[in-house]
Amino acid sequence: MTGRWDVVVVGGRVAGASTAMLLARAGLRVLCLDRSRRGSDTVSTHALMRAGVLQLHRWGLLDRMVEAGTPAVCRVAFFYGDDEVAVSVRPSPGVPALYAPRRTLLDAVLADAAADAGAEVRHGVRVTGLLRGAGDRVTGVVTTGRDGREQEEPAALVIGADGRDSLIAAATGAAVRFAGRSATEILYGYWAGLPQDGYRWLYRPGVSAGAIPTNDGMTCVFAGGRPETVAPLLRKRGPEGTLRALVDPGPLGPALRAAQRVGTVRHVRGVPGHLRAAAGPGWALVGDAGYWKDPLSTHGMTAALRDAELLSRVVVDAPRPGPAQTAALAAYGRLRDELSLPMLDVVERVAAHDWDLPGIRGLLRELASTMTDEIELLEALPADLPPALTGGRPPEGRPATLAS
Repeated sequence: MTGRWDVVVVGGRVAGASTAMLLARAGLRVLCLDRSRRGSDTVSTHALMRAGVLQLHRWGLLDRMVEAGTPAVCRVAFFYGDDEVAVSVRPSPGVPALYAPRRTLLDAVLADAAADAGAEVRHGVRVTGLLRGAGDRVTGVVTTGRDGREQEEPAALVIGADGRDSLIAAATGAAVRFAGRSATEILYGYWAGLPQDGYRWLYRPGVSAGAIPTNDGMTCVFAGGRPETVAPLLRKRGPEGTLRALVDPGPLGPALRAAQRVGTVRHVRGVPGHLRAAAGPGWALVGDAGYWKDPLSTHGMTAALRDAELLSRVVVDAPRPGPAQTAALAAYGRLRDELSLPMLDVVERVAAHDWDLPGIRGLLRELASTMTDEIELLEALPADLPPALTGGRPPEGRPATLAS
């Protein structure tokens, strides 16, 4: 049977929309499905690291973030108790500064870029199951729209980009390669009137916090610790009171008291990190669906943009089901794991919150080293993905059909 789609991407936020865009730019017929509304908000620390900014630049999308008023971050300050260590962000090719776009902006820009590239992007559609073929290979998805109607979407490859609690990972039985034990309970909120002088990371025994300038003059403030630290405060003070109690003793406290909260403060329960198998017969995972790390890493979006590129490259190289695609997806998994496992190990120790102040300094140096390996790999990649071909260049203006 020939499917209508070469690839169905389940999830249309950072990981999914990026993957759909890259595959569509390479000439594949791509369907991208997301259950939420286009550009809807989601809890996020927002902060992009160098590798994430580099990816947006490589794809021609960084200017859209800048034009939308996303502030440039040229300074990062680390507070260990009351001791401040400030670092300047040195410009490098493709990375003039760091940025932390609102998800209402970033997710919409990526989804629009996927559509502009030729992908069909549908919001408000829920994937409820998988289609299976010979040998239990995944051959597509079953969807339910807002009208309640079910529809089948056959495809040569299904990519799960549907987040930490991925249906695709669960339905395929993706094996867990790494399972963490530590998790941070985190409170998030937005404030107006906080000085927007770069990223600020704050650490004191048992508590981590941060302030991240984003769009519209807002600063995302988060704070967290182990469940046994946060839970008693939540019961007594609620989310906003808990965030303030965690932040107030540190250098951010006076500025936060003088600023104006915008919207509600949200509490996110901690979930330990995991690394799932990256791919199997007819399926692959990208973003949090395959690789979830504690939000204290502030690296979720950057890793999603990275892995969207790594996965897209192997799919374009081997778009048809068969031994070549199996080998290519396995190679993607090995590279993703090589980049991700060292970071997971460090973030697990950060999230444990059993460190002292000299200890957290050492952990952050280890974390920075893993980020260096990541950006060096991305900088070495060719600028563009080649077109995906099936034995000859497709007619002008028409993508190749690779599903079979």
